[in-house]
Amino acid sequence: MDITTVEDRLRGKNTIVHEFTGKVSGWCRERFIPVDYDDDGRLWHVLYCVENIDEEKRRENRLMYLAQTDLMTGIRNRGSGENKITEYLIRKQCGLLCLLDCDKFKSINDTYGHVVGDKVIIAIADTLRRSCRDDDVVLRLGGDEFAVFIPGLIDKERAEAFFDRLFSNIEHIDIAEMNGNHILLSLGACFYDGMECITFDQLYRRADTAMYDSKKKQGYSATIYDAKQ
Repeated sequence: MDITTVEDRLRGKNTIVHEFTGKVSGWCRERFIPVDYDDDGRLWHVLYCVENIDEEKRRENRLMYLAQTDLMTGIRNRGSGENKITEYLIRKQCGLLCLLDCDKFKSINDTYGHVVGDKVIIAIADTLRRSCRDDDVVLRLGGDEFAVFIPGLIDKERAEAFFDRLFSNIEHIDIAEMNGNHILLSLGACFYDGMECITFDQLYRRADTAMYDSKKKQGYSATIYDAKQ
């Protein structure tokens, strides 16, 4: 904080507060409190206090993490993911929304048990995260359904290359209890060209329509939404 501006910043206030990261003590909160003024109304004395808030910041960060993260998988939860994608859509950032669903997931739970079903969910989430870039939004919508938004991707060939790479990575997941049986995914996708005003729900419905077509096919399947169909 610029000390020369303290008087102006304190004018009409009981205190001003600023948080900073100390080189030794971690997060700190400094507080300036006016004590008295001279005969001309100029600030004369100021009480300066510094409080270590490192533990408070750790609690805040933990609460933020819990609020934004799917605790089973460590990726974004539905609320956090939708909000982030909505930010992109408001800025009219073009991109590709993918919805992914594990085929016959109920059968996996019924055959191998819910513990193995949880391992499948965690493995899919981890593979999605490793298959995407840092700027991509990867989230668990709930159950065995996931979504990915890839900003800047509006080319069909590049999208199909991503699908192939993702399916190849999923195919290499090896869960011992499943005795060599592969996890299969269906994928529905929709491009957003950055031109129209659109909500997450509208984009989701388009990708979900494509997902419905993918579900009709056997094995790994990806369908891109076509408004003309």
